[in-house]
Amino acid sequence: MKRFVCVLLLLAPPLAAADPTRLSIDFLTREVPRWQPENHCFSCHNNGDAARALLLARSRGFTIPSEALADTLDWLRRPELWDETRGNPAFSDKKLARIQFTAALAEAVRDGVPARAELLRAAQSLASLQDADGAWNVDTGGMVGAPATYGKTLATSISTRALATAAASLYADRIAKANRWMSDAAPANVLDRAAILWALPDSAAKHVAPLLAAQNSDGGWGPQPHAPSEPFDTAVVLLALASAQGPAHNDAIARGRSFVTKFQLNDGSWPETTRPAGFTSYAERISTAGWAAYALLRTDPERH
Repeated sequence: MKRFVCVLLLLAPPLAAADPTRLSIDFLTREVPRWQPENHCFSCHNNGDAARALLLARSRGFTIPSEALADTLDWLRRPELWDETRGNPAFSDKKLARIQFTAALAEAVRDGVPARAELLRAAQSLASLQDADGAWNVDTGGMVGAPATYGKTLATSISTRALATAAASLYADRIAKANRWMSDAAPANVLDRAAILWALPDSAAKHVAPLLAAQNSDGGWGPQPHAPSEPFDTAVVLLALASAQGPAHNDAIARGRSFVTKFQLNDGSWPETTRPAGFTSYAERISTAGWAAYALLRTDPERH
């Protein structure tokens, strides 16, 4: 009998590998609701970037426990309170937080959450933060944008998407002004170029070739061409290439997805992308995971 059991075990197929997207969603499901009870405030990394990924996951058919998003959705529906943060002022950027929360609320509306009126109020406040040149200027201290700092170009790209979801016709002039700024901008790095392409898919002829040329042999992208690959930069490039919808991009997207999944940690998160690289940051860890999960969901050919 023992010999027979051993034979069966040897012939049995190996257990299926865990789905990287599901792992990331499980991680975010645990982390998103943790911040408020422990810190008595809401954060742009947990309740903004990470929640946005969970909302997209839910719209793509993943089961998300209601308690994982309940407090976040209640917060997102109250944009008039978003500036009342108890976070460390040295690490708080109220403009960036408003961009991140509005983007998450826009994702909630796209997911079917009945919060259109709240999104319109948030969009009105977000629009008031647009600079005269058409951009949303978020200072990064001279560094390339990171998951918890964005930078001017990514902030402008994601702000225009939020305004378009809120009321594209109402904000047509502001969106057009932002698009002109991005169209005229000279990308200083890979992240800037990807953010522009994500917002302006019609600019593919200008931006796709440089992005493909900047892809590393491991399939990922870094902040500069051929700099070491980072999960965050790779995620934004994947979103950009997917928006351009060119069949020639499929191989690059597949390789980029492979990089993202290969460097996923056992708990479902990723090593945080920081500027400079190699630092430890909970905020960057959660936002990195949010962006990586969001990109995996958006570029999954089986869940479009």
